[in-house]
Amino acid sequence: MAGWLAVIVVAVLAGALTNFGDMRWWRVAGSVAVMVAVVVGAWWLGRLRVAVAETDGDVWLHVDDAKLPMSAVAEVQVLDRLQYSDALGVALHPLAFVVQRPWIGRGLRIVLDDPDDPTPYWIVASRRPERLEAALTASRESVAA
Repeated sequence: MAGWLAVIVVAVLAGALTNFGDMRWWRVAGSVAVMVAVVVGAWWLGRLRVAVAETDGDVWLHVDDAKLPMSAVAEVQVLDRLQYSDALGVALHPLAFVVQRPWIGRGLRIVLDDPDDPTPYWIVASRRPERLEAALTASRESVAA
């Protein structure tokens, strides 16, 4: 929340600096446009798509640009705040794939079972890790069937 407060302050300052105290309509419109652009830009930079999708008969986990076939997933674990913090600290494997968002304190550990991949697991930040775990578990069961 503090991050969004900082974004709003920067947006208001940027809008005020583009106006120069002149209240003509086009300068006010320009200031509003600058404020909206700053807020939309911050939202766009902070977004990250996490989805489970079926493509050509295979089920994949998409985390932004990274893709993981569900056939390579051995186990999915929900991490609470303490476990998530520990998993990102000294317990982190050097070859682990991590998608972290600092403002989210929970996530998932997705353990892989692929002998050709040196990555032992993925750690993915999620606001609703239980929902993501349910989707991954259901997709793993559909792959196994």
